[in-house]
Amino acid sequence: MAVRVPRQARAREKLALVLAAADRLLAADGVEALTTTRVAAEAGVSVGTLYQYLPDRDAITEALGELYLARLEDLMTAFAERAATESWDDPVGLLVDAFAGLYRAEPGFRALWFGRGRTEGTREADLAHKRVMAAGVHRILVAQRLLRDDDEAATVCRTAFLAADAVIQEAFRGDPADAAGLLDQLKVMLRAYLGGLPR
Repeated sequence: MAVRVPRQARAREKLALVLAAADRLLAADGVEALTTTRVAAEAGVSVGTLYQYLPDRDAITEALGELYLARLEDLMTAFAERAATESWDDPVGLLVDAFAGLYRAEPGFRALWFGRGRTEGTREADLAHKRVMAAGVHRILVAQRLLRDDDEAATVCRTAFLAADAVIQEAFRGDPADAAGLLDQLKVMLRAYLGGLPR
């Protein structure tokens, strides 16, 4: 279910206010808290206003999912742009730490992704997201002269991203304070995998 994004700036601001309220509820009380009544009350708007944009819980969770995935993709884009002009001693460590930091800072994202609130729409969005993120990894590693710019390298980057995504999610499925050990081993694994490939 696609979110109806309003055209007017004031209405877009109201939708952003509603999503921020939903994010707070999700982080505090989980997906079960995302009823239209509670979200509207938390945002300080009427239920009727909420229904104009987000008519039910699925619409709310899918809108939040899009928001969270966009933040991850924006971060990847920013790193890809930097990689074209900078030289990094440890791209793997830099990227793992950055994306782990975003997971750590987004309790609502963790509550949605690791809870029971994912819908068919969020699952489809996640598949598209993974392709975007893998392409970003490819751009970065080519820019850093760690991989060639070809189809095989693109597959390498997709494999590396999917492995990293699974480990980072597992690391933050429990207490984020306990994630360090898995993240350290993820870096070791990725450095060994990428370091042995032709450039």
